[in-house]
Amino acid sequence: MELKRPHPPERPLDPLPTLKLKLTVVILAAVAVTVVVFWAGIRLGVWPSLAGVVAGLVALAVVFVLSRGMTSPLREMVAASEAMARGDFSNRVTATSHDEIGTLARSFNQMADELAQTDRLRRDLVANVSHELRTPITALQAVLENLVDGVATADPETLRTMLAQAERLGRLVEQLLDLSRLESGTIPLERRAFDVGPMLEHAVRETQLRDTGVDIEVEVVPVGFALEADPERLHQVVANLVENGVRHSPPRSTVVVRATALADGARFEVADQGPGILDDEADRVFERFYRSDSARSSSAGGAGLGLAIARWVVELHGGEIHAEHNDPHGCRMVADIPGRVVRAHQTDPIPHLINEGR
Repeated sequence: MELKRPHPPERPLDPLPTLKLKLTVVILAAVAVTVVVFWAGIRLGVWPSLAGVVAGLVALAVVFVLSRGMTSPLREMVAASEAMARGDFSNRVTATSHDEIGTLARSFNQMADELAQTDRLRRDLVANVSHELRTPITALQAVLENLVDGVATADPETLRTMLAQAERLGRLVEQLLDLSRLESGTIPLERRAFDVGPMLEHAVRETQLRDTGVDIEVEVVPVGFALEADPERLHQVVANLVENGVRHSPPRSTVVVRATALADGARFEVADQGPGILDDEADRVFERFYRSDSARSSSAGGAGLGLAIARWVVELHGGEIHAEHNDPHGCRMVADIPGRVVRAHQTDPIPHLINEGR
């Protein structure tokens, strides 16, 4: 949507810093113009009453010109507000002055930008959800119609296809609910010390239940360390990262899942040997429903919610997540989680924590 930003007009009082000072200038200008015009009329021999009328009219014209520049942002805000009520978020207010009205105009434009972005995200969400739901629903409908018409039989392969589509629908709905709860802040973190190694292995086993043709290696450095964080949510992060890495990896390749203890927390890495991520897509891959061109062209691509959920969970922990290049090729997802690191089943901190990669 193209934003409609009005061309800044010439406003003689814009440099003045406050509205009170502008009003003072307007009053003084009106008084000065009245006195000068009246005095000039008397000197030219004009009747005093006529000179007074002329002086008053000229003073009103000066006040009108000066005050119009002061109040025009307010009129623009009224017009923009009426357009917003109709669903048009493209209008913006001219904000060239430095007084209170100028500050209000800039705040109004910022609010309009946020509303426009929210409206765009809402429309994109509806469109993307409709697209993602349509694919499995259409596949299920086609198979069921064939079964009802007697074109196909309910053999195990057909039932497995229907089950896969139903599972895809279930995963999409579950991811949407998780993302909605995370964004609204209704999911509290339950921090406690947990053994990192078993959590990683459990997340990896979930992916290995499906025959992906990709090997997964798990590394924990140092072995047996525990982290104070929310294990259920971090399990969700690792599972999403592993599933994303496996999905983009070629057959007979290896995905490496690594957890490293740091001085102030832990670093989780998932490195694959896929096509990698372009530099200009490194941040966008964490947006909802965003998929790279290679993922869009693949029918096996996900809904584009896993990395968005991972980012929300990491940020709830106060950490950061980003994508890096994996040598010689592929992508490495890195998530830094702050927290107290201890030995598994102990309460003493590990004394030889490292700070690699910082």
